[in-house]
Amino acid sequence: MITWSKEIKIPASIETVWRLFDLDQIQRIMPNVIEHKPVDLKEGVIGSTYQQTYQEGKRKETYIVTDIEYENTGRLKHKRIEFVLAKAFKIQAGFTLKKVDENLTTFIYTGQNEGINFLGRSLLRLGGSKNNDKVVDEFVDLVRSEAVKDAKKES
Repeated sequence: MITWSKEIKIPASIETVWRLFDLDQIQRIMPNVIEHKPVDLKEGVIGSTYQQTYQEGKRKETYIVTDIEYENTGRLKHKRIEFVLAKAFKIQAGFTLKKVDENLTTFIYTGQNEGINFLGRSLLRLGGSKNNDKVVDEFVDLVRSEAVKDAKKES
């Protein structure tokens, strides 16, 4: 199993950063997600499911994402999702935002990727954590740059 946790400060309001995780904005921060549509939206969000299609090169994977944790207050916003990718990996990812002040937000991206069969476990060992760290860093940097763009438009 590979786990990660990356924390950064983003010079934008908590609401500006949080909007990037809306259904209609998700592709800005996850450009390889070519489709993201609700399947079953639950009141209170937890248990809601979405069909997501991810494309890397010519390969496409479609899977169901489930919201397993959700909190949305003025000072703290948190969402944790879970999905099985390619029948080989069980992935959980958490997105936590903490309000520092009106124009500064702490963003914490956590997660784990677990091989659920021999193929998944083998591929995780081969891929290693260095490749995963690169993906995590790129995602966090993209969230920061998109939030900063939006913050500039708002000011």
